[in-house]
Amino acid sequence: MGKQMTEMLKGTLEGIVLATLAVQPAYGYEITARLRDQGFSDIVEGTVYALLIRIEQRGLVDVEKVPSEKGPPRKVYSLNALGGEYLDEFWKSWAFLAERIEQIREHIEHPQEAHPQEEAHPQEEGA
Repeated sequence: MGKQMTEMLKGTLEGIVLATLAVQPAYGYEITARLRDQGFSDIVEGTVYALLIRIEQRGLVDVEKVPSEKGPPRKVYSLNALGGEYLDEFWKSWAFLAERIEQIREHIEHPQEAHPQEEAHPQEEGA
């Protein structure tokens, strides 16, 4: 993943992780593995764990400690009502930005099609 992709991902990773938890509760490594399976191959576990701490502190997830076969109990994160509201806002913001970015891209790639020239309207005299 290039530097530009990494920078863009920083602003959206929180929403992506919450969306992942909306599907099914998970612990940190599971979340990282799911993201990698979805094409985010360069996601670092430490980044996900730091994000999980932040969203837990903000009350967007519920945490349950589940016994582990290896080592200490795992913290399993699940989306709660507040997290669901936050995720809804994330999707609205994402849709808004994606639409605007697409409009800009279309305008650049096809300037005549994106904004057809308006018909010239002569000004009325005496107005």
